[in-house]
Amino acid sequence: MSRKGKLPISLPNGVEVKVSNTEVAVKGPKGALTQKLIPGVNVNVEGNEVLVSLADEEAKLAHFHGLYRTLIHNMVVGTTEGFEKKLEMIGVGYRAAVQGDLLDLQLGFSHPCKLPIPKGLAVKVDKNTLITISGFDKHLVGQFAATVRSQRPPEPYQGKGIRYAGEFVRKKAGKAAAKK
Repeated sequence: MSRKGKLPISLPNGVEVKVSNTEVAVKGPKGALTQKLIPGVNVNVEGNEVLVSLADEEAKLAHFHGLYRTLIHNMVVGTTEGFEKKLEMIGVGYRAAVQGDLLDLQLGFSHPCKLPIPKGLAVKVDKNTLITISGFDKHLVGQFAATVRSQRPPEPYQGKGIRYAGEFVRKKAGKAAAKK
């Protein structure tokens, strides 16, 4: 049994959790999310708490206990507060702009990179180099942030590229340092 899985999830006001045999649905002020359940994982709503338990203590199901508790907790937090990822662009001429439902990135290539913004996400660009991605689905926010970062990941010699805000990029010395 998982330590995280044993913890109850408290439900804030305005959040509804509906449980069927195969899925859990969470509805809150920011949106609604669903999560499929595997057989053997039970979810119970008692008052303003959600409890995740296992049908039987098999070794095969033990590692899903904490996973499903965390997934449901992220759904509750997402539908009430939402999630946010910040990216910063470092490099001469690097800039971003939101054009309708596209994120337009100028990254030093001969062509602009245009990424479609998934439904349910809000993308905001500040100072042409700071990108803020927000939404109520943690997985979708993180996946889109990783997709944007993968267009030009930070390189280790000068540190240019797209990085998460606060991410440390370890720099290499380069060829000139090896000759000394």
